[in-house]
Amino acid sequence: MRIALLGGTGDIGQGLALRWAYDTNHEVLIGSRDPERAREKAEEYETELDSRGVDSEIQGFANEMAADRAAVVVAAVPAYHLVDTVEAVADRLGDAVLVSPAVGMKRDDDGLHYNRPGAGSVTALAAEAAPEDVPVVGAFHNLAAGRLADLDASFEWDTLLVGDDEDAKGIVADLAEGIEGLRALDAGGLANAAEVESVTPLLINVARENDGFHDLGVRFE
Repeated sequence: MRIALLGGTGDIGQGLALRWAYDTNHEVLIGSRDPERAREKAEEYETELDSRGVDSEIQGFANEMAADRAAVVVAAVPAYHLVDTVEAVADRLGDAVLVSPAVGMKRDDDGLHYNRPGAGSVTALAAEAAPEDVPVVGAFHNLAAGRLADLDASFEWDTLLVGDDEDAKGIVADLAEGIEGLRALDAGGLANAAEVESVTPLLINVARENDGFHDLGVRFE
């Protein structure tokens, strides 16, 4: 399957790109507002994989061109860029599944807090910005990007999926579980996205306040 990572030059985009290229046979496209930046990062990822004996071809494009070529489009951008990014590629999404891992957070002296938007969740913002016939799935919110991108690191994490299209959730679940050590769990419809997204600042605060919990993930047993 061909996966486009819009904003694939950032932390979570890098982690997902490297893991999918390392653990699976999916074709990975890196998108960016700056296509030259996308190509540079794609080459960087290829070099990292080549050093580990993995022969992969990762291509870089402008976000619009990456979205136009993919069956699954991951908007791996910060929450404050999400709507603009989705609107910019809306007419290129076609039959693709759109995935949003973005979480809105705000910081004060006590730590990080979930910043719930008026739409109810950041995933809902993605759904509002996307064409009506494009299925939207929230996933990968709670992954520690640094550990994900470190191919020497192992983990046993869960990622919670929310979405109203069961087929689309199934596609994203299969993609998630192609990454070694990652398990996908269904958390219900888009209406449940806020509860899933709010776990991210919780994890960051726990990691900040406790020694030995850097790059913390979550596993449900």
